Amino acid sequence: QVQLVESGGGLVQAGGSLTLSCAASGSIRSMDVMGWYRQAPGKLRERVANVDSAGSARYADSVKGRFTISRDNARNTLILQMNNLKPEDTALYICNAYKVPYDYWGQGTQVTVSS
Repeated sequence: QVQLVESGGGLVQAGGSLTLSCAASGSIRSMDVMGWYRQAPGKLRERVANVDSAGSARYADSVKGRFTISRDNARNTLILQMNNLKPEDTALYICNAYKVPYDYWGQGTQVTVSS
């Protein structure tokens, strides 16, 4: 069982930056994929970015060029650097770790971008 705890959310003006962190209670080195998802009120949860065990990252089109995901296996931490934030980025950001057949989720950290 792996516990995931997100931090780093907050209120920021449009154009600003935030760095989200996801701390895992155990080793993430063996996790097949780790990622960030987000869910805004009244909307479905959507994948923001993920990174596999080889370090290959994939991004949603809406965040490409603005967000960067990285995983620090030594510190058991997943990072999401978010730049040039837009009001439409406002959501609860949730960390995910996946290793067949297990799927772990954090509680989320709120990001609010004001215009």
